[in-house]
Amino acid sequence: MATTAGTPRRRALSRWETRTGLLFVLPCFLLFLAFRFGPSIAGVLLGFFDYTIGDSPTFSGVDNYRRLLADPTFWSALKVTLFYTVLYVPASIGLSLGMALLVRRAFRGARFFRSVFFLPVVTSLVLAGTIFTWLFSSEGPWTKLTGSSWLASTTLVVPALVLVSVWSRFGYGMLIILARLQDVPRELEEAALTDGAGPWQRFRHIVAPQLRPALFFLAIIETTNSFQVFDLVYVMTGGGPAHSSYTLVMHLYDQGFKYFDFGYASAIGVSLFVMTLVVALIQRLILGRNR
Repeated sequence: MATTAGTPRRRALSRWETRTGLLFVLPCFLLFLAFRFGPSIAGVLLGFFDYTIGDSPTFSGVDNYRRLLADPTFWSALKVTLFYTVLYVPASIGLSLGMALLVRRAFRGARFFRSVFFLPVVTSLVLAGTIFTWLFSSEGPWTKLTGSSWLASTTLVVPALVLVSVWSRFGYGMLIILARLQDVPRELEEAALTDGAGPWQRFRHIVAPQLRPALFFLAIIETTNSFQVFDLVYVMTGGGPAHSSYTLVMHLYDQGFKYFDFGYASAIGVSLFVMTLVVALIQRLILGRNR
């Protein structure tokens, strides 16, 4: 009887502790919602208004989006952003995969090389951009080596930005893939090796299928980052030369913080979000199947 009577008391005590814990968490949760989703909702709504600093917001319907479709600068910035994404995402994931496979095995100095490869991830991108700006400048060593200043070329400026971005991000992808590689059963690879399978066959039929979730995750993350590239472009080129490295976020920044046209800037931001979401869904259909 004591046990039977004690069970409801324990359940009531457990419910009370749960409610008390939620009560303590509630202020932080509300602050998170306010500062995380509040600006996002305000940005979506602002896209339907004509608003500049000092003036009252005026409802304009979908005028900002009509203006967006007719804006040649928007389409030019979208083209640059897509070109950057097409170059950056495969290069970043490919280098991350190669470096992860390289330092996967336990050998003398493996931890050192893992730390060195990850170091660019925690390096200030503004500082890195400043240094690489000098490297790619007309008097920099890269220009002397290649015979041309990539940052001054309308065709080579985006590949130059991609090189710096890949250098600064591949360590993150390497860490994600390396963590997944630790879960690949060594027995399968040893059995394949015993059966005479070569390195490529072992990678293709054993390692690669195990890496599918990690590669899918990296594809989503890196694509999102590439669509939102700003700080590196701002530091190294400012969108030049001749707007050949002018991305969508640069266009958003100029409209919002240079011309203070917040309604139009919000419309650009919403369109960027929608495009990123569509690309992520396409990647989900292609890479996320049969994970």
